Amino acid sequence: MTDKLTIIRPDDWHLHLRDGDMLTGILPETTRDFGRAIIMPNLVPPVVTAKDAAAYRDRIAAATPTGSNFKPLMTLYLTDNSDPNDIAAAYNDGLISAVKLYPAGATTNSESGVTSIQQVMPILEKMAEIGCPMCVHGEVTDADVDIFDREAVFIDTILDPLRRALPELKIISEHITTKDGVDYVASADKNLAATITTHHLIINRNHLLVGGIKPHYYCLPIAKRELHRLALRAAATSGDPRYFLGTDSAPHTDPNKESACGCAGVFSATNTLSCLAHVFEQENALDKLEQFASLSGPAYYGLPTNTDTVTLTKESTPVDVPNRIETAAGPVTVFDPGFPLYWRVS
Repeated sequence: MTDKLTIIRPDDWHLHLRDGDMLTGILPETTRDFGRAIIMPNLVPPVVTAKDAAAYRDRIAAATPTGSNFKPLMTLYLTDNSDPNDIAAAYNDGLISAVKLYPAGATTNSESGVTSIQQVMPILEKMAEIGCPMCVHGEVTDADVDIFDREAVFIDTILDPLRRALPELKIISEHITTKDGVDYVASADKNLAATITTHHLIINRNHLLVGGIKPHYYCLPIAKRELHRLALRAAATSGDPRYFLGTDSAPHTDPNKESACGCAGVFSATNTLSCLAHVFEQENALDKLEQFASLSGPAYYGLPTNTDTVTLTKESTPVDVPNRIETAAGPVTVFDPGFPLYWRVS
């Protein structure tokens, strides 16, 4: 039985850092373990232009702990009125690594998102031409589509037609939550990959709803049935380079999570690697953890892997993980996997 594992330092290919006091309070939870992260642009107001991205990058740099080599990989928030020339200049200058498409109203701070794919096709064509990846929140927002079906409907009605119309566009289907998403990515021969979160490997919708509503398990896309969770675990631990880690770690203060209309988001930056080691060990796939967390993401984005390593050691007693992170913006509860964690990161 392996009790020590050294891997190339991981990256997080989907991360929310927020801004201001929240950014300052939670950024060290990511920089401790991760070398880079794709930074989500859904601030208020959103990060729409190259100027916005440069300013946000500078605020992240100012909040990065002394001595850390963490590098934020910036993105732009796609709107119906985004400037394709501004996007192209930002990508060609190395300021951004991708553009994020939120269907309008799909998740937190997505109100300014895209109202229809046809509205932004000229922008997507420009992105395909220059090789700029598109990260997509893959859910429809139609009121008549059940929340548990939104990902599958998105694949059928939006993602697949888009890929047929624009096969050269490089797409990351973010935080997939269904067997439908797993199978669709597996069917692609090029230009499609997917991120999988830590929490969707561990919880299903029963964890959210049985015995009372658990607001700190509420996220979008919402956790699905057990058969979907098992499909995600099989994909993540398979070694297939089309699936890689994107935690979607998304901090909200406890009052905002526990209110009558609680915010969507799971904060997992603090204990993600310990959780992943537990999951991969359960699946007899510890030898695949480096592929999922450290290698596949950089390969898809065309970036080098990190040059340093982290070591995970399995302890005989549970690792002490804080229940919450105290920030000047308020307390943020850390994801509770529902079982003790024995893998320590060093």
